[in-house]
Amino acid sequence: MTPPKPPSRPDRVSLLRYLRLFRQDILSAQPARLYRAWMAEFRTPFFRSYMCNDPRLVDLVLKERPDDFPKSDRVGEGLRPLLGNSVFVTNGDTWKRQRRIIDPAFEGGRLRDTFPAMWDAGLAAVARLDPLVTGAPVEIEAETSHAAADVIFRTLFSIPIEHEVAGQVFREFRDHQRSQPVLNLGAFLPLPRWMPRFHRRRTKATAKVIRALITQLTAERMREIEAGTAPDDLASKIMTTADPVTGDRFDTEEMVDQVAIFFLAGHETSASALAWSLYLLATHPDWQDRVAQEALTAIDPDKPDFATLSKLRTTRDVFREALRLYPPVPMMVRETTCPEHFRDRDVPRGSQIVLSPWHLHRHERLWENPDGFDPGRFGTENGRECLRNAYIPFSAGQRVCTGAGFAMAEGVILLAMLARAYRFEAVAERPPMPVAHLTVRGRDGIWLKLTRR
Repeated sequence: MTPPKPPSRPDRVSLLRYLRLFRQDILSAQPARLYRAWMAEFRTPFFRSYMCNDPRLVDLVLKERPDDFPKSDRVGEGLRPLLGNSVFVTNGDTWKRQRRIIDPAFEGGRLRDTFPAMWDAGLAAVARLDPLVTGAPVEIEAETSHAAADVIFRTLFSIPIEHEVAGQVFREFRDHQRSQPVLNLGAFLPLPRWMPRFHRRRTKATAKVIRALITQLTAERMREIEAGTAPDDLASKIMTTADPVTGDRFDTEEMVDQVAIFFLAGHETSASALAWSLYLLATHPDWQDRVAQEALTAIDPDKPDFATLSKLRTTRDVFREALRLYPPVPMMVRETTCPEHFRDRDVPRGSQIVLSPWHLHRHERLWENPDGFDPGRFGTENGRECLRNAYIPFSAGQRVCTGAGFAMAEGVILLAMLARAYRFEAVAERPPMPVAHLTVRGRDGIWLKLTRR
């Protein structure tokens, strides 16, 4: 069974039609030719956009000359009410300073230190699903969202999702998602900074509540650090790390910005990846049985052993393949700071450079069977080559997601624990259709039936 893929728009449409399609879904607003094109140009009255699927151009932008291609300001226009001045939207010296403070929390043995919290979140996720084994379909994205939020709060602030403030943030974030359109006026028009962005009232209200709750957690942690009673978790590590260049630390407001993006990126993307992984297992029972058997052999629920991850090789390849087919962040946008010449085309200064994991991961000239689900592909020559040159679910280069290793560990252990406990079956009457807003989700959810193993 070929995994679902959104339909493509006609090759030529008016700008107004494109904007309407884009507002509904980023993916189906694109033409089918992008799955074969090395580069494509899109012009509007306000700017030029170039999608680059040529791996050499992707490397140039992300790895070889990243400072010449900063993140486009247009990307963050719709997210600023929640994210403020977080590492997700900054550039230049500000971004580099933020990364120097954040990165040590995710380096070396820190992943091993956070693993017990991930393990506990996995056990909690298994327990929460048990009452849902009734034979009725379950909207699994809601459950993976709950599990991913639990991981974030346990590893960041050492509190479970059941904690009052954590639960409030989770509920408000769901409301924020529903109120936040993918298309903000500032994303398409070159507006001056002083001009209002016309965010929806509900979007601003939910962002304000979320930031107030995160401020409460952050201020409390600051007091615990000063008193010497703070737990050794990610929040404590980040808040006590000084920039090795300036000696500065994050103040409360800056930390709130960073926690907001940790929650958005770490929760939203992990929930998406885990939901699609479960769906792919449900539609490929042979692979589901292999994952379940591997998990039964490798996992002892009473012994949270970090070495377990190295034993979950099949599970890792399944999760990796899910990230290929359904990369949580389907597109990334950079901006040229000087005139460029790409593939015999002149690219003016200020152009938008679109790098699309969605199209790169399904590119018909790069991958064998690009739309098929085949975790075994990573053991082939083509799979290994594409893994090196055409696989960027976490971006690449200096702006690679700082939590990439964290996300892979989280996804693999949660997927293994859930497959160990339950058998998942697709609901034929409710096949999911991928749509992309903030992340790639099912248009009407992802519905599965569960039975206990």
